[in-house]
Amino acid sequence: MKPERPVDLIIIGAQKAGTTALFDYLGDDPAFVRSDVKEVHFFDVEDPAAPTPDLSAYAAHFSDRPGVRVEATPIYIYWPGALERIAVACPGVRLVLLLRDPVERAWSHWRMETARGAESEPFSWCIRRGRQRLFEAGPFGHHREFSYVERGFYGEQVERLYALFDPADVLIARAEDLDADPGAVLARLAAFAGTPPPPPVRPRRVHVGAPAPIPEADAAFLRQVYAPDQARLKALTGISWAS
Repeated sequence: MKPERPVDLIIIGAQKAGTTALFDYLGDDPAFVRSDVKEVHFFDVEDPAAPTPDLSAYAAHFSDRPGVRVEATPIYIYWPGALERIAVACPGVRLVLLLRDPVERAWSHWRMETARGAESEPFSWCIRRGRQRLFEAGPFGHHREFSYVERGFYGEQVERLYALFDPADVLIARAEDLDADPGAVLARLAAFAGTPPPPPVRPRRVHVGAPAPIPEADAAFLRQVYAPDQARLKALTGISWAS
């Protein structure tokens, strides 16, 4: 019989911040039961006001093996209504948020969408005038592909997260730390989830470094854009990437 709350731990983001590597690491730890796909995309519906679908469909993504049930859908921290739906549908769930330098994250995101063929415009245009595209889509002001800048406003996102969930039920870590010392981050996660210390790990690359450097003018522009939000994030969590 499936449990009333089908998930115990959700990795809610951020995109291009090591969530795939973390999900892979948890596959080596028998204390965790991963969803059958990494990104279930159950709570990020197009209409944020729509009722939560039948949780039995969500539960079907997890086996009945005992353990901490975990999935990872990195858009949850960004997509409107997703956190609110999680709070209603899964009371008591614990959340993990991986964050990465927002400038590098935006650059990596653009490179991914360009490689996929979803993006044809240059990065410089996308982070400036291209942001207007988010107001021509729905939900208003959001976009799954073109949100290069917006997904990096971590302070605003964490403030909203803490308004919905007890901060004690949220673990925030940096992708750079997962890359440099995965054992330490996984030990933190095990303590947070109440599981035994994790087994030795085979390092996976988080790819926090981009294959090509971000243009200096674009990096400087984004640092300025993110400065107020970075201060907000630092006040909430102690984390920042201010240069």
